[in-house]
Amino acid sequence: MTASSSADVLASDLALALRLADAADAQSLPRFDAADLEISTKADKSYVTDADLATERAIRSIITSERPDDGIFGEEYGTEGSTHRQWIIDPIDGTANFLRGVPLWGTMIALAIDGVPQVGVVSMPAIGRRWWGATGEGAWTTLEGKPRQLHTSEVSSLSEASVSFQSIAQWSEAGRLDSLLKIASQVWRDRAYGDVYAYMLLAEGRIDMVAEFGIQEYDIAAAVPIVREAGGQMTAVDGTETLSARSVLATNGGLHADFITLLQD
Repeated sequence: MTASSSADVLASDLALALRLADAADAQSLPRFDAADLEISTKADKSYVTDADLATERAIRSIITSERPDDGIFGEEYGTEGSTHRQWIIDPIDGTANFLRGVPLWGTMIALAIDGVPQVGVVSMPAIGRRWWGATGEGAWTTLEGKPRQLHTSEVSSLSEASVSFQSIAQWSEAGRLDSLLKIASQVWRDRAYGDVYAYMLLAEGRIDMVAEFGIQEYDIAAAVPIVREAGGQMTAVDGTETLSARSVLATNGGLHADFITLLQD
């Protein structure tokens, strides 16, 4: 496949991913803050709602119809089909926010080719925002009705960096609380913005680092093309280029090595 034909395929995949996000929003947003929202607990003691399930079913239905040879890996219904071209789905990232009526949740849709996310869309309909990116196509959002290209920050000093760490409990469970305290002591500002929104703030250049532990592929896959196309880096906390390490370090790019060093000391 030539470079131009490969780009055309990715453009088509991105267009499909954006339509998948439309279908997801149509399922999830009407159920947000609904009085009759159905909530249950999964085997891992995390919550799932009827909206999570309906949203993933809607996405899967379209993929099965329009990309029957592609595989799917979703949080709620698992893996099926090819791993060469695999759609990775988190129907509602931030379910805890969703069920409490907090608007910071979103649908994450990625297409990974041979394990590398090449297309990513993140839709947060409760706050009216969407972000997208594809390899070689840049990273984008819409503000005031117009597309705006994303760029990570140019912050080059830890003392000027603003970071998001997800939660103290998560770092404690990973045995990394000392690392978190060390980071907090060396950066300008630390906050737990949480879930997918933090990665989008990074891509927009509003913060400079996000790190998490105990995650799954569907928690981060859609953010990878967006952050990387915006100029950032996403790896495991040891710098490994993988989705399956159960950890992630995302930075503006310029500070990546510095944060790896902090996390390894």
